[in-house]
Amino acid sequence: MCGITGWVDFDDDLTQKKSILEKMTQTLSKRGPDDNGYVLFPHAALGHRRLIVVDPAGGGQPMVREVGGCKYCITYNGELYNTDDVRKDLQSMGYHFTSRSDTEVLLVSYIAWGENCVDHLNGIFAFGIWDEAGQKLFMARDRLGVKPLFYAKRGSSFIFGSELKALLAHPLVKPELDTTGLAEIFALGPARTPGCGVFKGVEELKPGYRLSHDRGGTRIQQYWFLESHPHEDDLKTTTEKVSFLIKDTVERQLVSDVPVCTLLSGGLDSSAVTALVSYAFKKDGREPVNTYSVDYAGNDVYFKASEFQPNSDAYFVGKVSSFLDTKHHRVVIKTRDLASALEDAVLARDLPGMADVDSSLYLFCREVKRDATVALSGEGADEIFGGYPWFRRPEDFNSDTFPWTRMMQMRTDILSPELIDRIKPEEYVKNRYHEALDEVPRLAGESPFDKRIREITYLSVTRFMPTLLDRKDRMSMFTGLEVRVPYCDHRLVQYVWNIPWKIRSLGGIEKGILRKALEGTLPQDVLYRKKSPYPKTHNPEYLVTVRNKMLEILNDTQSPLLPFINKNAVLDLTRADTSNLDIPWFGQLMTIPQLFAYLIQTDFWMRKYGVMVL
Repeated sequence: MCGITGWVDFDDDLTQKKSILEKMTQTLSKRGPDDNGYVLFPHAALGHRRLIVVDPAGGGQPMVREVGGCKYCITYNGELYNTDDVRKDLQSMGYHFTSRSDTEVLLVSYIAWGENCVDHLNGIFAFGIWDEAGQKLFMARDRLGVKPLFYAKRGSSFIFGSELKALLAHPLVKPELDTTGLAEIFALGPARTPGCGVFKGVEELKPGYRLSHDRGGTRIQQYWFLESHPHEDDLKTTTEKVSFLIKDTVERQLVSDVPVCTLLSGGLDSSAVTALVSYAFKKDGREPVNTYSVDYAGNDVYFKASEFQPNSDAYFVGKVSSFLDTKHHRVVIKTRDLASALEDAVLARDLPGMADVDSSLYLFCREVKRDATVALSGEGADEIFGGYPWFRRPEDFNSDTFPWTRMMQMRTDILSPELIDRIKPEEYVKNRYHEALDEVPRLAGESPFDKRIREITYLSVTRFMPTLLDRKDRMSMFTGLEVRVPYCDHRLVQYVWNIPWKIRSLGGIEKGILRKALEGTLPQDVLYRKKSPYPKTHNPEYLVTVRNKMLEILNDTQSPLLPFINKNAVLDLTRADTSNLDIPWFGQLMTIPQLFAYLIQTDFWMRKYGVMVL
């Protein structure tokens, strides 16, 4: 796991621009705290920051390989889970290797198969390869978008990087917001449109896409997408295939030369991953797996059950840890730290994000990093298997918008009339929604219900899940922790995509087929625990803290946020009894403290990044 950056310019000599490359690369030091490297060609400059996970001696980057007098150079962020398989295929073709690293395997796979190398890969990745002889840059991103990759064109320069901060370190890229950028921040919030880099003229290479750039221009192609076809397996076969794919995926993702742990919430998804890791460790005679859970100071006193969070995690975490005999670590986050880390979360994401859901994950990962470098997480199962309330709740299921952006009026009430007139938030979200629906791979003959289930699943996988993957990548990598997400294996995603809803929701419960496939691996009450989302603080001290900060911003005439919000509406919220007042925001009811936190993040972001609104 690492940070990559660089640029190509056919009208300039980049061998004289190392200082710029160093500045861009240095911005990614938290992603790669262990090493750095630079390679400069006349028209291409590649930088790399390394987090050592596999082959400390042989995996340095950027890596250069010469074949037949032609030089190829790679800067790569990610992990291949089928390295051995691909290496064997390449060896059978006559290629040899000097290291155990997946970096070398990836580079040689490009040399052997060209742009089609991505079809041979199982893993999470974002990389750039410079072909010096062909004077071409090739970039690709993994199928589900676990690893990030942004780029921008400025004149004759093509600039890229793992994170927005790397691009902004280049003198040609400015932190400018146009109408689209404003709409992404204030209408969609953290649920950024795939491909949109928010800042003007900054793009994101979408998941499952590859890009080539040479003197003839830039070409972008989708190399992977979900395919719809009738599901012909019976229940027994379906259960066996889901079980096999999950187990195979988890075992593949244990490859590492550094300590591996799991993030354990006590819910079905993370508990299943932990169980499979634990069983694999025991089979190999390894020490019990280290597990980590997160909670908040005061939640033992102030926790209140709700439809969205029916119970707390602590009991189930303890039960799973005891059942699997893991070495468990409980991380408790203090309220003042949760609030102060809102700024760190912005620096990690380069954008305002999921408020304290981001900051808590950052603090959690920072503690995990003290003992481990690699963690496995349960992210993605709800989107793939249908675990969210919007798969079942009629008002969400039947709404003509993203389920997590319903009731836009309540959200736009806090925006200024001028901003509403400019970005037209309801129209913007509606257009983005229908763009997404136009992408859905249809299956002829489906009933209206099954057609809608396919739409909701597609929206969840391609619009909601990327936001959570962004969050997981940025917050973890900002601490130098690599988090792997087994449920996002493309083989599993493709297979489950076509499983009919009556099987996916087997027994009339969310993720029924997943529970069936995991029978025997977990205690029954854990296996059939009702979904509970990532925990939040219920401590009233947090409301006081963010409300006071919000008031400071509202009273600061120099705040860059003020032109974009309805000051009186937000002020009314600071005065109201908000202890039980929630508003619809991003998929569930966001508490008023979380709304304040998002606005605090936006204010900080605009100041810190010097955001210029055009």
